[in-house]
Amino acid sequence: MKIIVAEHFGMCFGVRDAIAKAERLASERPLTILGELVHNPVVRERLRAAGVEEDRTGSSVAAGARAMITAHGASDRRHAALQASGVIASDATCPLVRRAHQQLKALVAAGYFPVVIGKRGHVEVIGLTEDFPVAAVVESLADIGSLPPQSKYGVISQTTQPLDRVREIVAAIKQSHADAEVRFVDTVCQPTKDRQRALRSVLAVADTVVVVGGRNSNNTLQLVAACHAAGRRAVHVERAEELSAASFADAQIVGVTAGTSTLPDTVASVVARLEQFARIAPPNQQQKTPAS
Repeated sequence: MKIIVAEHFGMCFGVRDAIAKAERLASERPLTILGELVHNPVVRERLRAAGVEEDRTGSSVAAGARAMITAHGASDRRHAALQASGVIASDATCPLVRRAHQQLKALVAAGYFPVVIGKRGHVEVIGLTEDFPVAAVVESLADIGSLPPQSKYGVISQTTQPLDRVREIVAAIKQSHADAEVRFVDTVCQPTKDRQRALRSVLAVADTVVVVGGRNSNNTLQLVAACHAAGRRAVHVERAEELSAASFADAQIVGVTAGTSTLPDTVASVVARLEQFARIAPPNQQQKTPAS
């Protein structure tokens, strides 16, 4: 069994910096993350071990306490509410998510109806749309028919969406609203693009791909979906211990990739476990010892 690792995989700079910031602040005084800093259980366990707590609603964070906005970002409304409550809020928003906020605000200021391509209910998408109650979220081509009639549509994307899919949706919006002006600003982040492109190279040769990342991580699930779309078997795990040798008995070339919130150590452990499997010959290929 041959193992190949994608050229680009795993933790992006936005997640890395957010984790480092959380650990530094937690070393100074108690810190509460407003939600999941990243959608990865291994990272969250590491943060809990450092004394970091989580609170999805912010209801348990008292005035004067320190809290952190996640890498997924938050709306201006959310920022204002935290300030009004007296919470000392530290912002770990990824710079590329912040750019998406800025682009959407600019489109609305220019008179465009706001459209966000992304996963409905995802924390990043909520943060992008919360300041614009009329904003439409397009999760699939089927949602385009629900867009309200407008003369100008301003379209951005959740940063972790597959770029090809985003472009397909934008083209469909333009086709179905031919009389309207549709302005698209590409806000898919570069780390996501790099990982998707690197995965395509892996899919060209691998029969099985191990995708390492949180089960509720959007960008990780997009990597899994890309494997399925290419007709390849995908094995999605959060940590190396979930892998079993039996699952790779028929595999010849196994690719490895990881979502943008996956620790390098986790990926290294997965590769090491796969290498261990590769050294074990399948039962039907092992030599039998003659009976004495």
